[in-house]
Amino acid sequence: MSSDSVITHVVAALAVVVAASHALGALARRLGQPPVVGQLFAGIALGPSLLGLVPGGVYETLFPSEIQPVLTALAQVALVFFLFAVGYELDLGMLRGQRSVTTVSLSGFVVPMLLGAGIVLLLPGSFAAANGGRPIDPAFVLYMAIALSITAVPVLASIIKDQGLAGTRPGTVAMASAGVIDALSWPVLAVVLVGGAHGPAREWGVGAALLVLYVLVMLFAVRPLMVRWIGRPGTPVSRQVPVAVTVALASAWATSALGLHVIFGALLAGVIMPRRPDGSPDGRLLRPLQDTGGLLLPVFFAVSGMAVALDGLHASDLLLLAVIIAAAVVGKVASGTLAARAGRLPWRESLLIGVLLNTRGLTELIVLDVGLQAGVIGPRLYALLVVMALVTTAAAGPLIRLLRHPSDALPAPREGHRAGGSTPEIWSGPEPVQDQGPLPSPGGEPAPRA
Repeated sequence: MSSDSVITHVVAALAVVVAASHALGALARRLGQPPVVGQLFAGIALGPSLLGLVPGGVYETLFPSEIQPVLTALAQVALVFFLFAVGYELDLGMLRGQRSVTTVSLSGFVVPMLLGAGIVLLLPGSFAAANGGRPIDPAFVLYMAIALSITAVPVLASIIKDQGLAGTRPGTVAMASAGVIDALSWPVLAVVLVGGAHGPAREWGVGAALLVLYVLVMLFAVRPLMVRWIGRPGTPVSRQVPVAVTVALASAWATSALGLHVIFGALLAGVIMPRRPDGSPDGRLLRPLQDTGGLLLPVFFAVSGMAVALDGLHASDLLLLAVIIAAAVVGKVASGTLAARAGRLPWRESLLIGVLLNTRGLTELIVLDVGLQAGVIGPRLYALLVVMALVTTAAAGPLIRLLRHPSDALPAPREGHRAGGSTPEIWSGPEPVQDQGPLPSPGGEPAPRA
């Protein structure tokens, strides 16, 4: 296929992907579901599992193998921008003086990890069969632990807003806890990838040392330079954005060269990005990256969905799927509920927090994509985990409507947020975050985290 033909096919495929993702995302919202549910289903529908069944070679014509690397590259760029936003908004200051948030976040992280590792150790044969015979080594066990501990902050923020829980105690505790869980999950996932190379101990040690050196350079060399550049009087945003994009992409390249995934470099680039004097992100700097990432995220959903080969599942996989879903639900709902109750919150609010923490969505898909690309999980287990992410995310809305009390729509103590902070607006998919009134210069509404 010539380069002109590749470009033609890529443009056509992008048109179909964006249109299908937007349409099914809007349909999902009308049905009371987060848009990510419809967007991921659009990716699955455009893949070999559904579109591939249409006679006449429609799937091969629309998505020939020659354009798959291009779509994958675009999806990774979308993740770089998205994870940069995640890191830019990451704020662990919310833990100070918030006992319930600390308890809920640690419990919602540790207990699901233990259950994830436990089901692998109890059913090693089932997981080995579903994972294409890959070894059940410590890296795989730790990866499954992380896969069950994730809570997707962007989707959670969307659900909280749509269900009228913004500003309530359950909503704010769940959002703050989910942010802490994310902050704890990414370093552990990096350890999985560094330790999962199956190389000699010396090579692993060299890789770990280079990773530590990279983090130190970013913190003590790149960050001071960024502070000086962005802090210069009169520096327009039009000059700050290209620098931020350069740092994000260069950092993503560095972690990829070190054997990790591009998301880790993008995440750290966002973490070191200077903030406004009050500690909040500069919305004017962040918005262009959000908008660009939002336009490209449907490509990530499409690439993720196309990797789901439902026709390759075996009958025995259904039992394993039930075990995975049960462990995922119990790990999040039970741990979140009991931890919130231990913090002396009412039972109904505690159960609502546990249900909110069971939301996975986009962040889970990123973790699964990383594991698939790194070879930690195979196509069959990947498909099972994607279905688990869809089921747990789709179940959140109906369960919240059953538990919600009319008074939940009224403001409540904003536990879990920084003093003077606000509940973040959602940015999930192509819809950008809306500002809420004028802000001090330079500024904008803080963007949501993942």
